[in-house]
Amino acid sequence: MKIKYFYQQLASHFSVIIIAFLILSLLFSHFVEQFVYDNKTEELATYGKSILSDIEQVQGSSREILKSYGHVLEGRDIQYSLFNEKSAIIYSTGLKTPLIELNVEEWRELQNGKAITVKQEYKRFEQDVTYVLLPYFHRNQFVGGILLTSPIKGSREIISQMNSYLIYTTFIALTIALLLSGILSTFHGRRIKRLRSATANVAQGNYNVRIPTEGIDEIGELAGDFNGMVEKLAASAEEIENLENRRRQFMADVSHELRTPLTTIRGIIEGLRNDMISESEKERGLHLASNETMRLIRLVNENLDYEKIRSNQVVLLKQKIQLGELLEIIQEQLEDVADERGDKIIVEVSQEVSVFADYDRLTQVLINITKNSIQFTENGVIRLRGYTRDDRTVIEIEDTGIGMDPLEIEKIWGRFYKAIDSRTTNPYGEFGLGLSIVKQLVTLHGGTITVESVKGEGTRFRIELPMWELP
Repeated sequence: MKIKYFYQQLASHFSVIIIAFLILSLLFSHFVEQFVYDNKTEELATYGKSILSDIEQVQGSSREILKSYGHVLEGRDIQYSLFNEKSAIIYSTGLKTPLIELNVEEWRELQNGKAITVKQEYKRFEQDVTYVLLPYFHRNQFVGGILLTSPIKGSREIISQMNSYLIYTTFIALTIALLLSGILSTFHGRRIKRLRSATANVAQGNYNVRIPTEGIDEIGELAGDFNGMVEKLAASAEEIENLENRRRQFMADVSHELRTPLTTIRGIIEGLRNDMISESEKERGLHLASNETMRLIRLVNENLDYEKIRSNQVVLLKQKIQLGELLEIIQEQLEDVADERGDKIIVEVSQEVSVFADYDRLTQVLINITKNSIQFTENGVIRLRGYTRDDRTVIEIEDTGIGMDPLEIEKIWGRFYKAIDSRTTNPYGEFGLGLSIVKQLVTLHGGTITVESVKGEGTRFRIELPMWELP
């Protein structure tokens, strides 16, 4: 059975309040009753002691004293009776019987000098009363006592009046509590409905929904957490969409890049088979087929290489390498490519600078970055620098090319990202996997790679590698 949150809150608040008030009412009622009767018995005991004290001091005119006390106590609805050691009544303002009715236990306590106090007595003295029995000793000898009684009707009226006030107060408090509980339940119910509605929108793929947040309680904190979750979901959805778009572009690139060399190779083979290529052109055709075959191998190896690096299947054979010699080799290998773009490669490194790395993989990283710099630089300069800082070797590749904006810098490490929609023939960058491979290889070396770039001014890649094997 479904019960709305509003009614759950209302029932819980109302139940707690009712139980609390019932407990408080019972305790308060008991306290008031106890207080009234204690006060009454204390009053009776005080008057009794005063009467006995005055009788002790004035023996001759004791009856006059008793009459005067009778007049005073009559106004307070209190009767008293004096009795001797045989329980016979000597003087009384209320009782008509000749003897005081006491049981054996009460009589023994009086003879031992103990006062007897009874807060509620029903029909023993012809009416419901509160009474006090005090012993009277003359020259250390028990000679009787005094009985003071007061009808409990007056005490009951006081207690009943207090209970009536308590009931009225309880009903007023319950009404106010019911209103406040209803208001709070409605308020929280609306907030929960907003959460449900927002959750339904997110489930339908709407990540633009947001909930107003109030930091006053846990529901407000939940709303803040919900907004944070939606923001992350929106970012994830955008990343997934971008990745899917890159994957589609990647598949299109793969199809194009593989189809072109395969078509060329197939055409050359068909021409050789049908003697459609002259003897003078056969050597050129075979050379072209060989180049296209090598290109296919590079395309396949690039993807295999990335997967091996990503799954940590690459084993690095690290050794101490003279960085100056390595940078000069890269300069020589790419000099012709740089000349085609009108670029110049400059090496800036001291001969004593060395680096601890896998020679082949570090060469792959540097060639990849340098070729990217050449690709996006025209009639400019590419500088290959090397130096040591603290316990690390720093390698910088800086160009004066077209540069990048900050948003583009964040994307260049993506697996399928390419800065421009062109299909190059870079040996490590056919599908936009180059920089992704670079970052993975630098990480495997225990190093870091960062990029600084200004649009229209150039780009600088900085690689920092440990100078020795990390523990």
